[in-house]
Amino acid sequence: MNQAEGLKRLVGNAGEKGVPNTAGKLSRVICITSGKGGVGKSNLAVNLSLVLSQQGLRVVLFDGDLGMANVDVLMGLYPPYNLTDFLYEKKTLREIMALGPCGLRVIPGGSGIAQLANATPSQQDRFMNGLLELEGEVDLVLIDTSAGLGYNVLRFVSAAHELIVVTTPEPTAITDAYSIIKVVSNYKLHPRVGLVVNRVRSEEEALQVSHKIERVSQQYLDITVDYLGSVYEDVKVGEAVRKQAPFVISHPRSKAAESVRKLAAKLNGDFCSREETQGLSGFVKKIFKLLS
Repeated sequence: MNQAEGLKRLVGNAGEKGVPNTAGKLSRVICITSGKGGVGKSNLAVNLSLVLSQQGLRVVLFDGDLGMANVDVLMGLYPPYNLTDFLYEKKTLREIMALGPCGLRVIPGGSGIAQLANATPSQQDRFMNGLLELEGEVDLVLIDTSAGLGYNVLRFVSAAHELIVVTTPEPTAITDAYSIIKVVSNYKLHPRVGLVVNRVRSEEEALQVSHKIERVSQQYLDITVDYLGSVYEDVKVGEAVRKQAPFVISHPRSKAAESVRKLAAKLNGDFCSREETQGLSGFVKKIFKLLS
């Protein structure tokens, strides 16, 4: 109880001595997830984060994928520390961050994500305080979750300010994406979600997928699905993965890179401005409640 009260005071007293003044500079947290693995979610998260950084936003990419934590690998980074080193008080949250291209900062999760779910109260406090220290100096935190509906995924999904669901035109991917949206609706985690259709051959194909999901969601669920855009199937994506060089940097004129830039412009405009963010303090409150 004492630790909980201490966190509440910290969150509520932003701007006092030792706590960043966040007036007018609240960070935004967007969770990127998928119902099915192999749809290109992590690759999209990496390249989208880089484009948003190129557009002038201060972005942190949090690798929240327990089973396949690989956003650092996709960028050719080999961070010496991850969330495990932070939780066991060897390093601060800032110290475990890796610096990627375009000034992007990466929080490597690894097995520390599972340990966070079972963290002691003091470890939870350190995590929350570490995040709160970023308020005011970070515009956007993108969380790349595991695929599926595990507890860790739903914690991040519930606590984030916005949710983006990634799918492909494959029937199994569409079905699993709808399953994620259904859970979000049934538990009233978000009133609306964003949808990105990856690996499409044409915009018409992407619109067919989005209309199908939007129509079924509107008919059976109490949730709004916003089609944010698509990413074209592109051989340059595979080349970039093999070279560990994100395609928006290594192949900036590719169809996939152009698609991601359009998506970033959408996120930087319409979708992120629909409601006021509660900043990292709001995210921290939700995570703390869920962990408790």
